[in-house]
Amino acid sequence: MRKSVFAAIIVISGIINISAQNTFEFLRMDLSPRAAALGGSFSANQDDPDVIFYNPAGIKELSATPVSFSFTKHLMDINFASFSMSKEFENIGRFGAAVRYANYGTFTKADEYANKTGEYSVNEVALVVGYADRFDENFNYGANIKFIHSAISEYSSSAIALDFGLQYYFPEENISIALSALHLGTQLSSYIETKEDLPLDITLGVSYKLKHLPLKGYLDFHRLNEKSDGFAERFKYFTAGAEFQISKVLTLRLGYENQKRKELKIDDFSGLAGFNLGVGVTIKSYQFNYAYSSLGEIGAIHRIGIATSF
Repeated sequence: MRKSVFAAIIVISGIINISAQNTFEFLRMDLSPRAAALGGSFSANQDDPDVIFYNPAGIKELSATPVSFSFTKHLMDINFASFSMSKEFENIGRFGAAVRYANYGTFTKADEYANKTGEYSVNEVALVVGYADRFDENFNYGANIKFIHSAISEYSSSAIALDFGLQYYFPEENISIALSALHLGTQLSSYIETKEDLPLDITLGVSYKLKHLPLKGYLDFHRLNEKSDGFAERFKYFTAGAEFQISKVLTLRLGYENQKRKELKIDDFSGLAGFNLGVGVTIKSYQFNYAYSSLGEIGAIHRIGIATSF
């Protein structure tokens, strides 16, 4: 049984992230359809409650009490879901809460002789509480604390982690720059005796809104903390996205993930791997979002979401 658990961990990590090297790799997964459509370039966002997953400082610019729910249909029987919200408290700051959940389906349980003895499920969840406020009018800061739990049959693992973020907005230029450090923490308990690292991610991002066109561009450099063979190689995990607001009702999105496209190349053919497409529809106070993410020859990921404000 233990061997099958190890195999499940390896397979699941590989499906979520081709270059998976840590435990709880589901924390890297883009669950927001809007963020995914932009390639995951979301650290400089300031108008979406799901920014809490990318940069806790971003929730400070939100108004009223926004809430967001998303569902992701991954490969095979793998599904994800997320929920986020935040609320401003006068003279204190804005608090946020979020959940991300992963279900990897059902696996066959077998003994050391390969005799089937039953089935087991695999699930992961992260509970997030965040806070954000201002240093001054255009300079925001934020932090999250999160509890993470994973269960594979009777085996389980848990962890605690922190996120930190900064955002600065240049109003005359319509430019926002952002810096975030995500998943800084440790395992509280592990599947086996050896504890593993969490997927630490230091990200530098920027967004730019054109003054005379309804077009906004995003650019993020992820995983800047990871070792690289050279200076230029350190920026290989960059993502880029563009958001074009056609009308008050309809928004189109396009995103690109550089490293994912390289990792999903099969026999020098990548297809549309690494490219993402999305659409947003606003009806009254509700925003409906959809994203399509190509994995090349492997398949595709579909995400849907709904957001509103109270």
